[in-house]
Amino acid sequence: MQSENTYNQPVTLRNIMKFAIPTIIMTVFMSFYTMVDGLFVSNLIGTDALSAVNLTAPIIALVTAISTMLATGGSAVIMKKMGEQKTREANEDFTFLIIVNVIVGLIMSILGYLLMDTIFESMTLSPKVFSYCQLYLSRYLIFTIPILLMNNFTLYMIAAGKSALSMTCSIVGGILNMVLDYVLIAVFDMGIAGAAIATGLGNCVTAVVGIAVFSNKNHMLHFVKPVSHPKTLLYAASNGSSEMATALVTGIVTMMFNWTMLKYVGENGVAAITIIMYVLMFATSLYTGYSYGIAPMISFYYGEQNYEKLNKLVRMSLKIISIISVVTLLVSLVATKPLVSVFARPDNPVYGLAVTGNRICSFALIFIGFNVFTSGMFTALSNGLASAILAFSRSFVFMVIAMLILPAILGVTGVWLATPVAEFAAICLSITMLIKYRKK
Repeated sequence: MQSENTYNQPVTLRNIMKFAIPTIIMTVFMSFYTMVDGLFVSNLIGTDALSAVNLTAPIIALVTAISTMLATGGSAVIMKKMGEQKTREANEDFTFLIIVNVIVGLIMSILGYLLMDTIFESMTLSPKVFSYCQLYLSRYLIFTIPILLMNNFTLYMIAAGKSALSMTCSIVGGILNMVLDYVLIAVFDMGIAGAAIATGLGNCVTAVVGIAVFSNKNHMLHFVKPVSHPKTLLYAASNGSSEMATALVTGIVTMMFNWTMLKYVGENGVAAITIIMYVLMFATSLYTGYSYGIAPMISFYYGEQNYEKLNKLVRMSLKIISIISVVTLLVSLVATKPLVSVFARPDNPVYGLAVTGNRICSFALIFIGFNVFTSGMFTALSNGLASAILAFSRSFVFMVIAMLILPAILGVTGVWLATPVAEFAAICLSITMLIKYRKK
């Protein structure tokens, strides 16, 4: 098959980019339309609504965490079996894991509805922001299953050698999201509920296309008669645990950021941290896109036991990540004011907070790329333990320590410094893990 022949090509910069560029474009575009989502909310509704979107983000992260684990861990397991020429078993695993994701989506959606009011009440929000949070999340949860399928099909399309299709789905979904943002918020006056519905419908594009694509038996990866494979579920869960940990602790850490900013600055601080998160997310999407793009290559070569190609791929990837890191840092520093002004006007108190914060937080971009790639590489190599240690330490342990100590000493400046300090500690751990497993 053409997708299998792609893996048989030599490891060159050109062939790596054939895998990576579509996924980089995809993740960058997804980040871009997430930023545009925030742009419509902040400009058409207000910065209070923007704060509400950020306050719901941890709950959304918790809802999607298990799906993220099964998608990343399952992709590595399935492509390893493809490399071992166990095609039938790989497709059975694929079908089984998709069904599990649908069940998980239903359960998490119900739990979200049951718990959201209790969570928002614990934040001591103003009635206006509380109402925004409730409206946004209640509409978003309607689309939980399509969103989880989108997460899965995005990675599986890449694994099946259909990166361009995955990219196209993301672009079309993003454009639909942006158009609906304007129509539902500005034209139909649906407010923040319209923003949530627009996001949900935009994600449905990849879900619908994925069902159609993987129903075709002629494709490398396709649906077959469901067969229960509990061992595969456990293996995928353990292997993808680092990505689940990242999703979970990202939600927890976001709550910490929100609570800290509410304590020191109030709801304006939450809006400022939201803007900075958008900027960091946009830059980080370059690293995430690259890691997603080459992960199937790593898994395939590992299953094939082609260590020459595997080592060459890793060495070249580290060089590419280095270049991206320097470029993103410089762009973020130079473009801080224009980026922030898109979300908040200079006379808004949120503007000054966000400009100062972004200039400090941007230095984390030097380290984030290496940490994202290293964790993703270990997942692709089916070393879930190493990946989980890296992801959990980076996203939770180091970040929580930084958030507990730095703001207590430096106030708001400590909040901005927490991310660069945590990422620096994480890269030290990443280097240690690379040295430890270099012979393997």
